[in-house]
Formats: sequence, structure tokens, C-alpha cells
Amino acid sequence: MMKTGWSSVRSLLLIFFFCGLLMTAGCEGTDTRDQVDDTVKTAAGQKDLERYQQMKEQIGDIQAQETERYRQLDTDTDAKTE
Repeated sequence: MMKTGWSSVRSLLLIFFFCGLLMTAGCEGTDTRDQVDDTVKTAAGQKDLERYQQMKEQIGDIQAQETERYRQLDTDTDAKTE
């Protein structure tokens, strides 16, 4: 009799564990979860920081392009004077 009681308790615990696992795993990919994550990032300022980093990279790229253009113009003017 005791063996049957422990077996049913173990079965119930196992069922609760798997149900909890499925409920937790099911929330990760939903649109609501994405909206909540987005709201938290906005409130914490992480989105602003990401935008700042992206603008910083773009400015660096633009500066590198301008430097290359100036070098090319300088090379062209040196070639014309010779």
C-alpha cells in the first residue's frame, strides 16, 4: 500500500514538473513576451544606448570614407602637378 502511495505522489510531481516546464518554455517565443522585453529595454535605456552605439559606428565609417576621399584627392593633385 505504501508503495502505491509514493508511486502516485511521484507521478503527480513529475506531471507538475513537465506542465511547469511547458508553460515556461511556451512563453519565450510569443509576441507578448517580445513586447514586454522591448518595453523593459526602453525603460532601462538600453535601446537608447544601442542607438548611440550604432550612430557612433556610422560616424566612424563616414569619417573613414572622408579620409580616403581626401587622400585620393591629394594623390590626384600631386599627379597633376608633376
